Amino acid sequence: MTIEVLYFDGCPNHEALLPRLRELMRKAAVQAPIELVRIESDAAAQSAGFLGSPTVRINGEDVEPGASRRTDFGLKCRLYATPEGIRGSIPDDLLASALACRAGR
Repeated sequence: MTIEVLYFDGCPNHEALLPRLRELMRKAAVQAPIELVRIESDAAAQSAGFLGSPTVRINGEDVEPGASRRTDFGLKCRLYATPEGIRGSIPDDLLASALACRAGR
């Protein structure tokens, strides 16, 4: 399993994500390295299909359902819809579900 966290230096949300992601991986018994992928320019964002920071991909697939249909790539902080409203952090249940699904559980 490959886990990538795509980010850019101007957005701090990926730093808060990493400990939560590691804890969710521990709970799901997923042992895989987390590859940090820094996106450095708008051209790189376009090329990588970067929807904003943080973006988490497992086995190359974005954890957010429907993300593959989006085309709004660029250097920006990514926003996620949660039951509490729009947030700059991926909801834990979305991450846990993606980890379980990709791990075949």
